[in-house]
Amino acid sequence: MKTTVRKKGKIKVWIVILVIIGVIGIALLGGIMGTEPGRREIKNLTINDINFKNLRDGTYVGEYKGKKDSFRNTRVEVTVSSGRVTGIKVLKGALNKEGKPAEINSKGSTVEDLFEKVIETQSLQVDVISGATLTSKTHIKAVENALEQAD
Repeated sequence: MKTTVRKKGKIKVWIVILVIIGVIGIALLGGIMGTEPGRREIKNLTINDINFKNLRDGTYVGEYKGKKDSFRNTRVEVTVSSGRVTGIKVLKGALNKEGKPAEINSKGSTVEDLFEKVIETQSLQVDVISGATLTSKTHIKAVENALEQAD
């Protein structure tokens, strides 16, 4: 009799565990499927070439707003001095709780690393951060949108 009660108790525990795992799995799948259109939009995002030789001095704000979702919406401030991009600051996007650039991959990279490449090469045609391709692309697109005002 005790053996039967124990078996029924173990079966109930396993059923509860499997239901919990199933619910978590469905939630994860729903989250992934729900953000797929936005990820696809960013994946297909093209970064246009900006002529960095014709930039007017000033401070320009640019942003990227997704049409499919707003998870990676981004706003940046770009400073042009003596015809060169000298600074890029994230106003909205890959920031941590303190408002500083957040680590966006397992190597500790931030969008500031990406912006340093843009400033160094004076070009938007830079390699994205490995493991953060979509975030990199939205931030570069925001920089492009800011620089279109300076062109």
